[in-house]
Amino acid sequence: MTSTPLHIAGLPPTGALIDGRWVDDGPRFTVDDKFSGRPVAEVAAATRAQVSEAVRVTRAAADAGAPPPHDRAQVLRRAAALMGSYRLRLVDVMVAEAGFTLVDAGNEVDRAMVTLSLSADEALRLVGDVVPFGASPGAHRRIGFTQRFPVGVVCAITPFNSPLNTVLHKVAPAYAAGNAVVLKPSAFTPLTSALLAQLLLEAGMPPAFLAVLQGEGDSVGAWLLEEQDIAFYTFTGSTRVGRIIQQAAGLRRTQMELGSIASTIVCADADLDRAIPKIANAGLRKAGQVCTSVQRLYVHRSIAEEVGQRLAAFAQTLQAGDPRDPATKVGPLISEASAIRAESWLREAEQGGARLLCGGQRRRSVITPAVVTHAPDDGRVWCQEAFAPLLALRPFEDFEEAIRDANSTPFGLSAGIFTQDIDRALRAAATLRFGTVQINESSSARSDVMPFGGVKDSGFGKEGPAHAIREMTEERLVVFNP
Repeated sequence: MTSTPLHIAGLPPTGALIDGRWVDDGPRFTVDDKFSGRPVAEVAAATRAQVSEAVRVTRAAADAGAPPPHDRAQVLRRAAALMGSYRLRLVDVMVAEAGFTLVDAGNEVDRAMVTLSLSADEALRLVGDVVPFGASPGAHRRIGFTQRFPVGVVCAITPFNSPLNTVLHKVAPAYAAGNAVVLKPSAFTPLTSALLAQLLLEAGMPPAFLAVLQGEGDSVGAWLLEEQDIAFYTFTGSTRVGRIIQQAAGLRRTQMELGSIASTIVCADADLDRAIPKIANAGLRKAGQVCTSVQRLYVHRSIAEEVGQRLAAFAQTLQAGDPRDPATKVGPLISEASAIRAESWLREAEQGGARLLCGGQRRRSVITPAVVTHAPDDGRVWCQEAFAPLLALRPFEDFEEAIRDANSTPFGLSAGIFTQDIDRALRAAATLRFGTVQINESSSARSDVMPFGGVKDSGFGKEGPAHAIREMTEERLVVFNP
């Protein structure tokens, strides 16, 4: 593997953004191309002093007050429009630092434009409710209503697997609500956030309302938890880190989108021509590095063999390799260490009696899409979040058994079920304890307008601009008593 730097045109600034200025005097770390391993850029991590300064500046801006809603909406709409001129740079950067295929990177940009537009809409309709005081004897003359106000400084801590759209699901609703934002992106994918920050400033976002702090969670992330002027933390990542953030936040509010082992159930009456491609793409796209990727796949025993064969055949059509090749459908994992881990889990499953129908071969950070059957109950491909391109198929006889098993994990983010039986579909909706239950869809199908979040160890609170903006505001009751 060569250490010759990989040239990426139009790289963004590679330091901390504070009050509209980029500073790069902190310790440096290298961002590598996830397919070749070659260095792409050196990024200056934020220092402890810069973290405090960023929070001080954003707190002062929030205290002084945000621009009015119409102006905030215009900034977000201009940002959506600017995405077109930034598109090629954003795609190039995400292909390099996240390992996205060209299609996945393009989809990320397209969805980001939607998220910005939805957030602009919400800035204009952030209203409260009228209180029906007539319900209380003697209070019928009172007039009451609620209003919503920004919480102040929102700290967004974001993951590598959606370095543009997930970031915007935090930053855009926060600003739409009138908050200032301190963003700490993943150290795996800092360049996309830096480029996005450039775009937002060009769109007219007031400089003091956005800070970007690069670096590791153990340093920069930990320092952000010490800053008491942060009013709200929004985090996407592991349950382990989510617990740390929640403990440090105390009485301050949070929104957590955490770990997952996503399940999908395929009943005997499922339309397999529809289900197979949906399941395969949902489990294997982005190299399986999506929190809702299908991992546990429950298939009625009467069709289990057919489904396994068809999934394996479909998976083998998905070329894995260089994400810059337009024919590639499955790119690299975020690191070679992650690929080695996934490979070891598959070998462990085989040693425990599992049958590998296809895939599972590793070349550096690329794993060919794998379909596994008969994984042991204690095998890590079955009972831990894989975050890799693999599907673990298990036959079931009794529908209630499949429901119970899907509910047996500590997590509850998203589930899917394929069936033509409306009673069975409604039963699944009522008993699958997940934040989202999708009927005739896989666990991994998300529209940016929908409320998105989990239960149990998958966290709490909702993303989706209309829902996130309410999380990031304080509700105040106003009562007139004539």
